[in-house]
Amino acid sequence: MLNKEIFGQRIRALRTKCAVPQAALAELLQVSCVQISDMERGKKATSLERLVLLSDYFGVSTDYLLGLTENPERAQ
Repeated sequence: MLNKEIFGQRIRALRTKCAVPQAALAELLQVSCVQISDMERGKKATSLERLVLLSDYFGVSTDYLLGLTENPERAQ
């Protein structure tokens, strides 16, 4: 089950670690900065398409973003 808080914490942590501004992430996902902020605060989730974009962009697994695993590495 999707835990929006974990999803948001992981998006924020990855974005911060990679020094990506919210505006750049919003542009990538074609959403507003407010929507990125809402995702990071656990208020909103995102679509499957955007989940895959985030996974590709940050090089982590979708399971990691969703809080289903603690391992950020993708399966081979």
